[in-house]
Amino acid sequence: MQRFTKQLFVSLLFLCLSLTVHASLKVGSEAPNFILSDQNNISHELNDYKGGWVILYFYPKNDTPGCTTQACDFRDAIKRIIANKSTVFGVSLDSVESHKRFAEKHNLPFALLSDEGGKVAKSYDSLNNFLSFKTAKRNTFVIDPEGKIAKIYLSVKPSTHSQMVLDDLNQLQD
Repeated sequence: MQRFTKQLFVSLLFLCLSLTVHASLKVGSEAPNFILSDQNNISHELNDYKGGWVILYFYPKNDTPGCTTQACDFRDAIKRIIANKSTVFGVSLDSVESHKRFAEKHNLPFALLSDEGGKVAKSYDSLNNFLSFKTAKRNTFVIDPEGKIAKIYLSVKPSTHSQMVLDDLNQLQD
């Protein structure tokens, strides 16, 4: 019973900490800057994209069912995203090489950014950290041309997410 109580306490502590962390990043906040390499080993800095809209989506792992569905959903919507003067970036803790294989396999026409240490995911409150196992949470951020967070999506549905982002982007741009 004592062991169960201790596990319950630790679980509640992690839940409280995660809720507190999410409270720090809000719509209207300055989006944390980053410099990350994509699947072609090209470096991208968020500040270089000021003046345009950025869709920054975090996902747990390349070549898993939900992550593949989400990436392909954004791939299929890329022309509409570009028409909305927006750039999309996928971010996970996978390596540049893993991103390259994933992007080639699924013909992904946008940058997949490698955040191997999880520093950027953490700055966006999008890091799952279970003991020594880390992944990105399935969260998305729409960043406006001034570099402010315009919309936050937490725990999204991979198969319909790009349409939701596009609908909101149309409203935000009006």
